[in-house]
Amino acid sequence: MKKYLNKNVYEAFCDRMRFIFTEFEHVYISVSGGKDSSVTIQLANEIAKEMNRTYDVMFIDYEAQYEATITHIYELKKLSNINKFYHVALPFKANNASSVFDKFWYPWNEKDKKIWVRSLPKDAITQHNHPFGELYNDQLFLRGMFKMFSEWYKIENKTDKVANIQGLRADESMNRFRAVAFGKNMYKNVNYSTDNFDGVYSFYPLYDWHTEDVWAAVSRFDLPYNQVYEILFKKGMSIHEQRIAQPFGLMQMGSLNQWAYIEPETWAKLVNRVSGANFGNIYAKTKLLGHNGTSKPDHLNWEQYLVFLLESLGLYSEDLMLHYYRKIRIYFDHYIEENRIKSLNEIPEEINKETVIREKGRENGRWIQWKRIAKCIEKNDFALTGCNYGITKKDKETMSNLKQKWGLLLGLEEYNTKEMDKLSKEIGYGL
Repeated sequence: MKKYLNKNVYEAFCDRMRFIFTEFEHVYISVSGGKDSSVTIQLANEIAKEMNRTYDVMFIDYEAQYEATITHIYELKKLSNINKFYHVALPFKANNASSVFDKFWYPWNEKDKKIWVRSLPKDAITQHNHPFGELYNDQLFLRGMFKMFSEWYKIENKTDKVANIQGLRADESMNRFRAVAFGKNMYKNVNYSTDNFDGVYSFYPLYDWHTEDVWAAVSRFDLPYNQVYEILFKKGMSIHEQRIAQPFGLMQMGSLNQWAYIEPETWAKLVNRVSGANFGNIYAKTKLLGHNGTSKPDHLNWEQYLVFLLESLGLYSEDLMLHYYRKIRIYFDHYIEENRIKSLNEIPEEINKETVIREKGRENGRWIQWKRIAKCIEKNDFALTGCNYGITKKDKETMSNLKQKWGLLLGLEEYNTKEMDKLSKEIGYGL
Protein backbone atom coordinates (compact mmCIF):
# COMPACT_ATOMS: atom_id res chain seq x y z
CA MET A 1 0.00 0.00 0.00
CA LYS A 2 1.17 3.52 -0.85
CA LYS A 3 2.91 5.47 1.92
CA TYR A 4 2.94 9.21 2.54
CA LEU A 5 3.50 11.36 5.62
CA ASN A 6 4.83 8.23 7.39
CA LYS A 7 1.47 6.48 6.98
CA ASN A 8 0.11 4.06 4.43
CA VAL A 9 -3.35 4.62 3.01
CA TYR A 10 -4.91 2.00 5.27
CA GLU A 11 -3.59 3.73 8.40
CA ALA A 12 -4.81 7.07 7.04
CA PHE A 13 -8.24 5.55 6.36
CA CYS A 14 -8.52 4.32 9.94
CA ASP A 15 -7.55 7.74 11.33
CA ARG A 16 -10.17 9.38 9.12
CA MET A 17 -12.89 7.02 10.29
CA ARG A 18 -11.97 7.65 13.94
CA PHE A 19 -12.24 11.37 13.29
CA ILE A 20 -15.67 11.00 11.66
CA PHE A 21 -17.07 8.79 14.43
CA THR A 22 -15.73 11.25 17.01
CA GLU A 23 -17.21 14.32 15.30
CA PHE A 24 -20.62 12.91 14.36
CA GLU A 25 -23.24 11.08 16.37
CA HIS A 26 -25.22 10.16 13.24
CA VAL A 27 -23.27 8.50 10.43
CA TYR A 28 -24.49 6.56 7.44
CA ILE A 29 -22.51 4.82 4.72
CA SER A 30 -23.66 4.69 1.08
CA VAL A 31 -23.01 1.34 -0.56
CA SER A 32 -23.41 0.13 -4.14
CA GLY A 33 -22.04 -3.40 -4.04
CA GLY A 34 -18.89 -2.34 -5.90
CA LYS A 35 -15.39 -2.95 -4.59
CA ASP A 36 -14.76 0.57 -3.24
CA SER A 37 -17.91 0.92 -1.14
CA SER A 38 -17.56 -2.71 -0.06
CA VAL A 39 -14.05 -2.21 1.30
CA THR A 40 -15.07 1.13 2.85
CA ILE A 41 -17.93 -0.29 4.89
CA GLN A 42 -16.09 -3.42 5.98
CA LEU A 43 -13.05 -1.51 7.20
CA ALA A 44 -15.28 1.17 8.76
CA ASN A 45 -17.10 -1.59 10.65
CA GLU A 46 -13.81 -2.58 12.30
CA ILE A 47 -13.24 0.98 13.49
CA ALA A 48 -16.84 1.12 14.72
CA LYS A 49 -16.24 -2.02 16.80
CA GLU A 50 -13.03 -0.52 18.17
CA MET A 51 -14.88 2.66 19.22
CA ASN A 52 -18.08 0.90 20.32
CA ARG A 53 -20.06 2.80 17.68
CA THR A 54 -22.89 1.96 15.34
CA TYR A 55 -23.74 3.45 11.95
CA ASP A 56 -26.47 3.23 9.34
CA VAL A 57 -26.31 2.14 5.71
CA MET A 58 -28.11 3.33 2.59
CA PHE A 59 -28.32 1.23 -0.58
CA ILE A 60 -30.29 2.41 -3.62
CA ASP A 61 -31.40 -0.68 -5.50
CA TYR A 62 -31.51 -0.19 -9.28
CA GLU A 63 -33.66 -3.31 -9.86
CA ALA A 64 -31.36 -4.03 -12.85
CA GLN A 65 -28.59 -5.45 -10.69
CA TYR A 66 -26.37 -8.49 -11.02
CA GLU A 67 -27.58 -11.30 -8.80
CA ALA A 68 -23.99 -11.45 -7.53
CA THR A 69 -24.26 -7.80 -6.46
CA ILE A 70 -27.44 -8.46 -4.46
CA THR A 71 -25.83 -11.52 -2.90
CA HIS A 72 -22.91 -9.37 -1.78
CA ILE A 73 -25.23 -6.67 -0.45
CA TYR A 74 -26.83 -9.27 1.80
CA GLU A 75 -23.35 -10.27 2.98
CA LEU A 76 -22.71 -6.67 3.96
CA LYS A 77 -26.04 -6.46 5.78
CA LYS A 78 -24.64 -8.94 8.32
CA LEU A 79 -21.84 -6.61 9.49
CA SER A 80 -21.84 -6.46 13.26
CA ASN A 81 -22.13 -2.75 13.99
CA ILE A 82 -24.82 -1.72 11.54
CA ASN A 83 -27.76 -0.05 13.27
CA LYS A 84 -30.21 0.32 10.36
CA PHE A 85 -29.82 -0.79 6.78
CA TYR A 86 -32.00 1.28 4.42
CA HIS A 87 -32.53 -0.85 1.31
CA VAL A 88 -34.22 1.70 -0.98
CA ALA A 89 -36.20 0.14 -3.84
CA LEU A 90 -38.20 3.12 -5.07
CA PRO A 91 -38.94 4.27 -8.63
CA PHE A 92 -36.78 7.17 -9.80
CA LYS A 93 -35.81 8.71 -13.12
CA ALA A 94 -32.84 6.80 -14.49
CA ASN A 95 -31.04 7.68 -17.71
CA ASN A 96 -31.34 5.27 -20.63
CA ALA A 97 -28.58 6.11 -23.11
CA SER A 98 -29.26 2.92 -25.09
CA SER A 99 -32.44 4.24 -26.70
CA VAL A 100 -33.30 7.35 -28.69
CA PHE A 101 -37.00 6.69 -28.08
CA ASP A 102 -37.09 6.17 -24.31
CA LYS A 103 -34.53 8.48 -22.72
CA PHE A 104 -35.40 7.34 -19.21
CA TRP A 105 -36.59 4.27 -17.38
CA TYR A 106 -37.98 3.87 -13.87
CA PRO A 107 -36.69 1.05 -11.65
CA TRP A 108 -39.43 -0.61 -9.60
CA ASN A 109 -42.19 1.22 -11.46
CA GLU A 110 -45.43 -0.55 -10.52
CA LYS A 111 -46.86 -0.40 -14.05
CA ASP A 112 -43.87 -2.44 -15.26
CA LYS A 113 -44.13 -5.04 -12.50
CA LYS A 114 -44.66 -7.94 -14.92
CA ILE A 115 -41.25 -7.34 -16.51
CA TRP A 116 -39.21 -6.39 -13.45
CA VAL A 117 -35.72 -7.87 -13.56
CA ARG A 118 -36.10 -9.01 -9.95
CA SER A 119 -38.79 -9.28 -7.32
CA LEU A 120 -38.92 -6.62 -4.63
CA PRO A 121 -36.65 -7.50 -1.69
CA LYS A 122 -38.72 -8.34 1.37
CA ASP A 123 -36.83 -5.92 3.60
CA ALA A 124 -36.85 -3.00 1.13
CA ILE A 125 -38.23 0.51 1.39
CA THR A 126 -40.87 0.66 -1.36
CA GLN A 127 -43.63 2.90 -2.71
CA HIS A 128 -45.98 1.33 -0.18
CA ASN A 129 -43.94 1.76 3.00
CA HIS A 130 -41.40 4.56 2.46
CA PRO A 131 -41.02 7.14 5.27
CA PHE A 132 -39.85 10.06 3.12
CA GLY A 133 -43.19 11.83 2.74
CA GLU A 134 -43.23 14.80 0.37
CA LEU A 135 -39.44 14.76 0.04
CA TYR A 136 -39.77 11.85 -2.42
CA ASN A 137 -41.27 11.75 -5.91
CA ASP A 138 -40.55 9.39 -8.78
CA GLN A 139 -39.18 12.20 -11.00
CA LEU A 140 -36.03 12.47 -8.90
CA PHE A 141 -32.80 11.50 -10.63
CA LEU A 142 -30.22 9.44 -8.74
CA ARG A 143 -28.47 12.55 -7.42
CA GLY A 144 -31.83 13.77 -6.17
CA MET A 145 -32.45 10.44 -4.43
CA PHE A 146 -29.19 10.80 -2.51
CA LYS A 147 -30.05 14.37 -1.53
CA MET A 148 -33.58 13.37 -0.55
CA PHE A 149 -32.31 10.59 1.70
CA SER A 150 -29.69 12.72 3.44
CA GLU A 151 -32.21 15.49 4.07
CA TRP A 152 -34.69 12.98 5.51
CA TYR A 153 -31.96 11.25 7.56
CA LYS A 154 -31.04 14.53 9.26
CA ILE A 155 -34.69 15.32 10.04
CA GLU A 156 -35.37 11.77 11.22
CA ASN A 157 -32.50 11.88 13.69
CA LYS A 158 -33.38 15.39 14.96
CA THR A 159 -29.81 16.60 14.67
CA ASP A 160 -28.00 19.62 13.28
CA LYS A 161 -25.39 17.61 11.34
CA VAL A 162 -24.93 14.18 9.77
CA ALA A 163 -22.05 12.45 8.01
CA ASN A 164 -22.42 10.42 4.85
CA ILE A 165 -19.45 8.19 4.04
CA GLN A 166 -18.86 7.23 0.41
CA GLY A 167 -16.33 4.85 -1.13
CA LEU A 168 -15.16 7.41 -3.67
CA ARG A 169 -11.58 7.33 -4.97
CA ALA A 170 -10.04 10.32 -6.72
CA ASP A 171 -8.26 8.27 -9.40
CA GLU A 172 -11.53 6.76 -10.68
CA SER A 173 -12.33 9.86 -12.73
CA MET A 174 -11.36 13.49 -13.19
CA ASN A 175 -14.72 14.58 -11.79
CA ARG A 176 -14.08 12.64 -8.62
CA PHE A 177 -10.57 14.05 -8.38
CA ARG A 178 -11.88 17.60 -8.69
CA ALA A 179 -14.59 16.95 -6.10
CA VAL A 180 -11.97 16.01 -3.54
CA ALA A 181 -8.88 17.98 -4.55
CA PHE A 182 -10.55 21.31 -5.30
CA GLY A 183 -13.60 21.20 -3.08
CA LYS A 184 -14.38 24.66 -1.71
CA ASN A 185 -16.90 23.64 0.94
CA MET A 186 -15.42 21.29 3.49
CA TYR A 187 -16.03 20.19 7.04
CA LYS A 188 -13.46 21.92 9.29
CA ASN A 189 -11.07 22.19 6.31
CA VAL A 190 -10.82 18.40 6.01
CA ASN A 191 -9.77 17.80 2.39
CA TYR A 192 -11.62 14.49 2.06
CA SER A 193 -14.99 16.06 2.84
CA THR A 194 -17.64 18.26 1.24
CA ASP A 195 -20.27 20.43 2.87
CA ASN A 196 -23.36 19.46 0.87
CA PHE A 197 -26.08 21.60 2.41
CA ASP A 198 -27.50 22.62 5.76
CA GLY A 199 -25.40 20.37 8.00
CA VAL A 200 -25.13 17.38 5.64
CA TYR A 201 -21.50 16.43 5.02
CA SER A 202 -19.98 13.78 2.78
CA PHE A 203 -16.67 12.10 3.58
CA TYR A 204 -14.39 10.10 1.30
CA PRO A 205 -11.91 8.27 3.56
CA LEU A 206 -10.80 6.07 0.64
CA TYR A 207 -10.11 9.02 -1.69
CA ASP A 208 -6.34 8.56 -2.11
CA TRP A 209 -6.38 4.78 -2.58
CA HIS A 210 -5.49 3.15 -5.89
CA THR A 211 -7.16 0.06 -7.32
CA GLU A 212 -4.21 -2.04 -6.16
CA ASP A 213 -4.72 -0.78 -2.60
CA VAL A 214 -8.37 -1.86 -2.64
CA TRP A 215 -7.55 -5.40 -3.70
CA ALA A 216 -4.60 -5.51 -1.31
CA ALA A 217 -7.02 -4.79 1.53
CA VAL A 218 -9.41 -7.51 0.30
CA SER A 219 -6.53 -9.99 0.31
CA ARG A 220 -4.83 -8.90 3.55
CA PHE A 221 -8.03 -8.81 5.62
CA ASP A 222 -9.81 -11.64 3.79
CA LEU A 223 -12.80 -9.47 2.95
CA PRO A 224 -15.77 -10.85 0.98
CA TYR A 225 -16.32 -9.09 -2.35
CA ASN A 226 -18.69 -9.02 -5.30
CA GLN A 227 -18.07 -12.14 -7.42
CA VAL A 228 -18.68 -10.22 -10.65
CA TYR A 229 -15.09 -9.00 -10.32
CA GLU A 230 -13.88 -12.59 -10.20
CA ILE A 231 -15.67 -13.38 -13.46
CA LEU A 232 -14.35 -10.24 -15.15
CA PHE A 233 -10.81 -11.06 -14.06
CA LYS A 234 -11.08 -14.60 -15.40
CA LYS A 235 -12.34 -13.14 -18.68
CA GLY A 236 -9.04 -11.27 -18.94
CA MET A 237 -10.23 -7.81 -17.90
CA SER A 238 -7.70 -5.65 -16.05
CA ILE A 239 -8.53 -4.67 -12.48
CA HIS A 240 -8.39 -1.05 -13.67
CA GLU A 241 -11.10 -1.65 -16.31
CA GLN A 242 -13.59 -3.51 -14.14
CA ARG A 243 -16.77 -1.56 -13.38
CA ILE A 244 -20.02 -2.45 -11.64
CA ALA A 245 -22.55 0.32 -12.09
CA GLN A 246 -26.09 0.95 -13.27
CA PRO A 247 -26.13 -0.35 -16.85
CA PHE A 248 -27.81 2.29 -18.98
CA GLY A 249 -26.09 5.59 -18.26
CA LEU A 250 -23.98 7.21 -20.97
CA MET A 251 -20.70 6.40 -19.22
CA GLN A 252 -21.72 2.77 -18.62
CA MET A 253 -22.84 1.97 -22.17
CA GLY A 254 -19.50 0.44 -23.12
CA SER A 255 -19.89 -2.13 -20.34
CA LEU A 256 -23.31 -3.41 -21.40
CA ASN A 257 -21.72 -6.40 -23.14
CA GLN A 258 -20.60 -7.66 -19.71
CA TRP A 259 -24.15 -8.56 -18.71
CA ALA A 260 -24.70 -11.07 -21.50
CA TYR A 261 -21.80 -13.32 -20.53
CA ILE A 262 -21.70 -12.74 -16.76
CA GLU A 263 -25.39 -13.44 -16.09
CA PRO A 264 -27.20 -14.41 -19.30
CA GLU A 265 -30.52 -14.97 -17.53
CA THR A 266 -30.38 -11.48 -16.01
CA TRP A 267 -29.38 -10.07 -19.39
CA ALA A 268 -32.40 -11.66 -21.06
CA LYS A 269 -34.63 -9.91 -18.50
CA LEU A 270 -32.84 -6.61 -19.09
CA VAL A 271 -33.50 -6.81 -22.83
CA ASN A 272 -37.19 -7.25 -22.08
CA ARG A 273 -37.17 -4.58 -19.36
CA VAL A 274 -35.43 -1.56 -20.87
CA SER A 275 -35.93 -0.20 -24.37
CA GLY A 276 -32.85 -0.56 -26.53
CA ALA A 277 -30.87 -2.64 -24.03
CA ASN A 278 -29.51 -5.13 -26.52
CA PHE A 279 -29.04 -2.40 -29.09
CA GLY A 280 -26.81 -0.61 -26.60
CA ASN A 281 -24.85 -3.80 -26.02
CA ILE A 282 -24.26 -4.43 -29.74
CA TYR A 283 -23.78 -0.89 -30.96
CA ALA A 284 -22.27 1.05 -28.06
CA LYS A 285 -18.88 0.87 -29.76
CA THR A 286 -19.94 0.62 -33.41
CA LYS A 287 -22.05 2.31 -36.04
CA LEU A 288 -25.61 1.20 -36.62
CA LEU A 289 -24.91 -1.06 -39.57
CA GLY A 290 -21.30 -1.87 -38.83
CA HIS A 291 -20.05 -5.39 -38.09
CA ASN A 292 -21.24 -6.10 -34.56
CA GLY A 293 -18.61 -8.64 -33.60
CA THR A 294 -21.09 -10.38 -31.31
CA SER A 295 -21.42 -14.12 -30.70
CA LYS A 296 -24.25 -16.49 -29.85
CA PRO A 297 -24.80 -17.11 -26.11
CA ASP A 298 -24.46 -20.78 -25.19
CA HIS A 299 -28.00 -21.01 -23.80
CA LEU A 300 -29.61 -20.13 -27.14
CA ASN A 301 -29.74 -22.20 -30.32
CA TRP A 302 -29.26 -20.46 -33.68
CA GLU A 303 -32.99 -20.10 -34.35
CA GLN A 304 -33.55 -18.55 -30.93
CA TYR A 305 -30.53 -16.31 -31.41
CA LEU A 306 -31.92 -15.07 -34.73
CA VAL A 307 -35.24 -14.16 -33.09
CA PHE A 308 -33.35 -12.55 -30.20
CA LEU A 309 -31.37 -10.32 -32.58
CA LEU A 310 -34.43 -9.33 -34.59
CA GLU A 311 -36.48 -8.46 -31.52
CA SER A 312 -33.57 -6.51 -30.04
CA LEU A 313 -33.20 -4.47 -33.23
CA GLY A 314 -36.95 -3.91 -33.18
CA LEU A 315 -36.71 -2.26 -29.77
CA TYR A 316 -34.55 0.40 -31.34
CA SER A 317 -35.45 0.54 -35.03
CA GLU A 318 -38.67 -1.16 -36.09
CA ASP A 319 -38.01 -0.26 -39.75
CA LEU A 320 -34.70 -2.12 -39.71
CA MET A 321 -36.23 -5.18 -38.04
CA LEU A 322 -39.09 -5.29 -40.57
CA HIS A 323 -36.58 -4.99 -43.43
CA TYR A 324 -34.79 -8.13 -42.27
CA TYR A 325 -38.05 -9.93 -41.57
CA ARG A 326 -39.20 -9.27 -45.16
CA LYS A 327 -35.89 -10.48 -46.62
CA ILE A 328 -35.87 -13.63 -44.49
CA ARG A 329 -39.51 -14.37 -45.34
CA ILE A 330 -38.66 -14.22 -49.06
CA TYR A 331 -35.71 -16.51 -48.39
CA PHE A 332 -37.94 -19.08 -46.69
CA ASP A 333 -40.59 -18.89 -49.41
CA HIS A 334 -37.95 -19.52 -52.06
CA TYR A 335 -36.83 -22.80 -50.49
CA ILE A 336 -40.40 -23.92 -49.84
CA GLU A 337 -41.38 -23.11 -53.43
CA GLU A 338 -38.45 -25.15 -54.75
CA ASN A 339 -39.57 -27.99 -52.46
CA ARG A 340 -36.21 -28.13 -50.75
CA ILE A 341 -38.09 -27.81 -47.45
CA LYS A 342 -41.77 -28.36 -46.64
CA SER A 343 -41.84 -26.26 -43.49
CA LEU A 344 -39.55 -24.18 -41.28
CA ASN A 345 -39.25 -27.16 -38.95
CA GLU A 346 -36.98 -28.79 -41.52
CA ILE A 347 -34.37 -26.03 -41.38
CA PRO A 348 -31.24 -27.38 -39.63
CA GLU A 349 -29.43 -25.41 -36.94
CA GLU A 350 -26.22 -25.49 -38.96
CA ILE A 351 -24.50 -27.60 -41.59
CA ASN A 352 -20.99 -28.90 -41.23
CA LYS A 353 -18.98 -27.04 -43.84
CA GLU A 354 -16.52 -29.91 -44.08
CA THR A 355 -19.27 -32.21 -45.32
CA VAL A 356 -19.60 -31.41 -49.02
CA ILE A 357 -22.69 -32.84 -50.67
CA ARG A 358 -23.47 -31.56 -54.12
CA GLU A 359 -27.08 -30.69 -54.78
CA LYS A 360 -27.93 -29.17 -58.15
CA GLY A 361 -24.38 -27.95 -58.48
CA ARG A 362 -24.30 -26.28 -55.04
CA GLU A 363 -22.52 -27.33 -51.87
CA ASN A 364 -24.87 -28.40 -49.15
CA GLY A 365 -22.76 -26.25 -46.84
CA ARG A 366 -24.29 -23.22 -48.57
CA TRP A 367 -27.85 -24.51 -48.14
CA ILE A 368 -30.44 -22.95 -45.84
CA GLN A 369 -29.59 -23.10 -42.12
CA TRP A 370 -30.47 -21.02 -39.04
CA LYS A 371 -26.83 -20.22 -38.30
CA ARG A 372 -26.30 -18.73 -41.74
CA ILE A 373 -29.30 -16.41 -41.42
CA ALA A 374 -28.44 -15.40 -37.86
CA LYS A 375 -24.89 -14.52 -38.89
CA CYS A 376 -26.27 -12.17 -41.55
CA ILE A 377 -28.30 -10.33 -38.91
CA GLU A 378 -25.40 -10.37 -36.46
CA LYS A 379 -23.23 -8.63 -39.05
CA ASN A 380 -26.07 -6.35 -40.13
CA ASP A 381 -25.66 -7.63 -43.66
CA PHE A 382 -28.32 -5.28 -45.02
CA ALA A 383 -28.67 -6.98 -48.41
CA LEU A 384 -28.34 -10.49 -46.92
CA THR A 385 -25.45 -11.16 -49.28
CA GLY A 386 -24.48 -14.03 -46.98
CA CYS A 387 -27.68 -15.72 -48.17
CA ASN A 388 -26.88 -15.08 -51.85
CA TYR A 389 -29.08 -11.98 -52.04
CA GLY A 390 -28.42 -8.73 -53.88
CA ILE A 391 -29.70 -5.17 -53.51
CA THR A 392 -33.33 -4.79 -54.60
CA LYS A 393 -35.44 -1.73 -55.37
CA LYS A 394 -37.21 -2.19 -52.05
CA ASP A 395 -33.85 -2.35 -50.26
CA LYS A 396 -32.83 0.96 -51.81
CA GLU A 397 -36.05 2.57 -50.65
CA THR A 398 -35.64 1.24 -47.12
CA MET A 399 -31.99 2.25 -46.93
CA SER A 400 -32.82 5.76 -48.11
CA ASN A 401 -35.47 6.10 -45.39
CA LEU A 402 -33.08 4.80 -42.73
CA LYS A 403 -30.40 7.20 -43.92
CA GLN A 404 -32.77 10.12 -43.41
CA LYS A 405 -33.49 8.96 -39.84
CA TRP A 406 -29.99 7.93 -38.79
CA GLY A 407 -27.57 9.83 -41.01
CA LEU A 408 -23.96 8.69 -40.63
CA LEU A 409 -24.88 6.34 -37.77
CA LEU A 410 -25.75 3.82 -40.46
CA GLY A 411 -22.08 3.22 -41.19
CA LEU A 412 -23.09 2.61 -44.78
CA GLU A 413 -20.04 4.39 -46.14
CA GLU A 414 -17.84 1.69 -44.61
CA TYR A 415 -19.20 -1.17 -46.74
CA ASN A 416 -16.69 -2.47 -49.26
CA THR A 417 -18.85 -4.47 -51.69
CA LYS A 418 -19.48 -3.02 -55.13
CA GLU A 419 -23.25 -3.13 -54.72
CA MET A 420 -23.20 -1.37 -51.37
CA ASP A 421 -20.66 1.16 -52.63
CA LYS A 422 -22.93 1.93 -55.56
CA LEU A 423 -25.97 2.26 -53.28
CA SER A 424 -23.92 4.47 -50.96
CA LYS A 425 -23.36 6.97 -53.74
CA GLU A 426 -26.98 6.79 -54.90
CA ILE A 427 -28.40 7.85 -51.54
CA GLY A 428 -25.78 10.46 -50.77
CA TYR A 429 -22.87 8.80 -48.98
CA GLY A 430 -19.27 8.88 -50.07
CA LEU A 431 -19.63 12.23 -51.82
